[in-house]
Amino acid sequence: MSAVEQTRGSKPSGRGKLLAGVGVILAVVVVGGGIIQRQMHVSALHQQTEDAAIPRVQLISPARGPSIRTLDLPGNISAWYLAPIYAQVSGYVRMWYKDFGAEVKAGDVLATIDTPGLDAQYAASKANFDVAMARYKLAQITAKRWKALQGTQAVSQQEVDVQAANAEAEQAQVEAARHEVSRYAALIGFKQIVAPFDGVVTSRLADVGDYVNAGGGDVSSRGTATELFSVADVHRMRVFVSVPQDYADIISPKLTAEVTVPQHPGRVYKATFLATAGAFNSTTRTVTTELTLDNSDRTLWPDSYATVHFRAPGDPDILVIPEGALIFRAEGMQVALVDEHNRIRLHNVTVGTNLGTTVQIRGGLKVTDRLVNNPSAGLLDGQEVRVVDATPGYNAQRPTGSEPVRSDDVRAMPNDRAGTEEAGARQ
Repeated sequence: MSAVEQTRGSKPSGRGKLLAGVGVILAVVVVGGGIIQRQMHVSALHQQTEDAAIPRVQLISPARGPSIRTLDLPGNISAWYLAPIYAQVSGYVRMWYKDFGAEVKAGDVLATIDTPGLDAQYAASKANFDVAMARYKLAQITAKRWKALQGTQAVSQQEVDVQAANAEAEQAQVEAARHEVSRYAALIGFKQIVAPFDGVVTSRLADVGDYVNAGGGDVSSRGTATELFSVADVHRMRVFVSVPQDYADIISPKLTAEVTVPQHPGRVYKATFLATAGAFNSTTRTVTTELTLDNSDRTLWPDSYATVHFRAPGDPDILVIPEGALIFRAEGMQVALVDEHNRIRLHNVTVGTNLGTTVQIRGGLKVTDRLVNNPSAGLLDGQEVRVVDATPGYNAQRPTGSEPVRSDDVRAMPNDRAGTEEAGARQ
């Protein structure tokens, strides 16, 4: 092989040059594409970061207050009269005649007590009265005889006066003995335990042979005393309710309520106002209110738990918002409004009555204002926000009607009235 042929064989062919060029172009494309894609990712990430920095908020509108406010509170049902009956004499229970649930009339005998010691004292008091009466009669006769001799030389005036004073002293002894007999006679009457009024026997803690102490009732093994019987007048019932201070304005003689009890589901009892304490409990900030209701059918029992449902007039002119829309800051009570440029405007408001899940706003808001629902503590005045829709079926604000909605909450639960269809989440 010649030197020329060797030189030609060592030079790359045209096809090799083409493949090398294509490889270089592909490398440039790959590298350039990677750089461009990375820049696009960085730009997208930057945009996402800036977008994520803008808080998302859901909007609500102030609603008009309900025309009728409702309030569910726990209550305690008590008998019209309830009397625990104790023994007034010491002795042993001879027999009891009325058991639990027995209907009694005033004066009916509930039990009798055997009091041999008291009987002996009563007999002794009567004997002492007879002795005092005999002495009084003798002193009276003596005084008359001495007085008949008054003015003669047989007796002195001093002796006549002494006999007259002795007769008066014996008369006083008679009166004292008579009162002693009357006292024991009254105690003898307490040997019979009687019902103080018409009603029902709600408890019987006495049994035959039990020892009872005067004024203390049945003496247990620990030495403590309990009542022998309890009698309750249940023709009418009293309902005691502790009304929170925020709702004390509903209390008036015209106040009515619906009462329900667990043992009679579905039945509603009508109660009317009877009295109120007129002062708040410093611990609970509630006022005790007493209602009354008819119980002629005896379906209600004393000391029952009840749910009392009040209905009171509301003020539709006062706006209400959810509690979660309020912001507690050093500047005072505020709400976060969103302007037309989607920027936050912190606004002071005047809060009225707390209605449970909503509160009255007595100043600082209009119906057309757009409020942030559940604003975060980090929201700043002038900060840009992005409005998002409420979650359907979860926190969307529902329109309110003229009638309030019943709930299991023990506070009033009025509805909210949406100002627009785009109203945001309701707490």
